[in-house]
Amino acid sequence: MSLPVILDTGPLVAFMNRRDRHHDWARGQWARVAPPFLTCEAVVAEACFLAHRLTSGAGEAVVSLVEQGVLDLSFRLADEAPRVARLMKKYDDVPMSLADACLVRMSQQNPGSVVLTLDGDFRIYRRSGRQSVPVRMPGG
Repeated sequence: MSLPVILDTGPLVAFMNRRDRHHDWARGQWARVAPPFLTCEAVVAEACFLAHRLTSGAGEAVVSLVEQGVLDLSFRLADEAPRVARLMKKYDDVPMSLADACLVRMSQQNPGSVVLTLDGDFRIYRRSGRQSVPVRMPGG
C-alpha cells in the first residue's frame, strides 16, 4: 500500500489482542502497510490504557512500537492545538475525542492518506470543510 496510513486506537489494540473480534482484520491491514504508521500521542495513550487492561506488559508493547519506528509520532499537538480545538468544538455533539481530532487534522496535513479505524464516527467527520476523511475499516 503506497498511501500514508494514519492509525487509530482500535486497530492498534485489535492487532495486539488475539481475542479481539477485529484481530484478524487488523493483522491483515498491518501486513499490507510498510511502516511507519502515522499516529499521535493521544492514540498511543488510549492504546496503552486499553492494552494494559487486557494483559500485563501490553502498554509497554505499544511503547515498543514507537521505539522500533513502527509508529510515527511526528504530529505535534502543541503546533496544531487551535485547529484541533476547532474540530472538537465543531463535532461537540458527536462528541469528538482528542485522538480523533488529531487524526482528522493529520489527514488534512497528509493528502492521499487513509485512516485505519474501527470508529464509525470517521464517516461523519469532514476535513477541510466538506471532504470526507478517507477510512479503511472492517466491512467497508
